[in-house]
Amino acid sequence: MKLKVVIHEAEEGGFWAEVPAIPGCATQGDSFEELLTNLYEAIEGCLSVDLETLETTEKSRIMEIAI
Repeated sequence: MKLKVVIHEAEEGGFWAEVPAIPGCATQGDSFEELLTNLYEAIEGCLSVDLETLETTEKSRIMEIAI
């Protein structure tokens, strides 16, 4: 999976980034390298949110896939 991120230089130093395809997914870092590490963790965390109880029928199933 490829995602575009918007990287900003923070006024107080360092960087912050947001992932437009995932609302609310943003992070920061004191260096560019730290920002990249934090981006991977933030994206993983945003995508791994569990849903509440899902309703299923006899004709449906729940699957977990890796992207």
